[in-house]
Amino acid sequence: MKWKYKNTFLLLVSLIVLYFVAETEFVKQFIAKIGEWGYFGAFLVGIFFVSTFTVAPSVLVIYYLAQSLNPWEVAIFAGIGAVIGDALIFSFLRDGIFDEIRPLFSFFQKPLFLRMINSSYFAWFLPIIGALIIASPFPDEIGISLMGLSKIKRWQFLIVSFVLNSAGLLIITTLARG
Repeated sequence: MKWKYKNTFLLLVSLIVLYFVAETEFVKQFIAKIGEWGYFGAFLVGIFFVSTFTVAPSVLVIYYLAQSLNPWEVAIFAGIGAVIGDALIFSFLRDGIFDEIRPLFSFFQKPLFLRMINSSYFAWFLPIIGALIIASPFPDEIGISLMGLSKIKRWQFLIVSFVLNSAGLLIITTLARG
């Protein structure tokens, strides 16, 4: 027997576990240690830059790395890491969660809502809002979700993710030097 909401359940469990684990002393010390690894540390921290629960310590490590390393290079290496984090979230959402939660929205079968979602304006607006969220220092999950709902191809998403995350990280690293 196949479990219908397996991915949704696993997502919720992982978020709950991450919430409790993220505040442990071990995780805090681990993040501080990564900051000593230079550009490789920036890459690893970039992976965690995209998550709700790890964005704050990631920004802190990136900020401190940029004070001793080239801010542009820190932003690029962390941006590459952020693409990996975003790609994992994007794949997980697109390949499992959206299919599972689609029936939950069946109560929106009103003509106005359906016309709005199927309009070309909505299809054009969704990825833009998602891109703005990814470019901001806010966690990327909502932006990735919006872009995942659109018809964006995976390779397009990866390019957009790199450019936007690197730009946001460059702002943080430039502030560290200023």
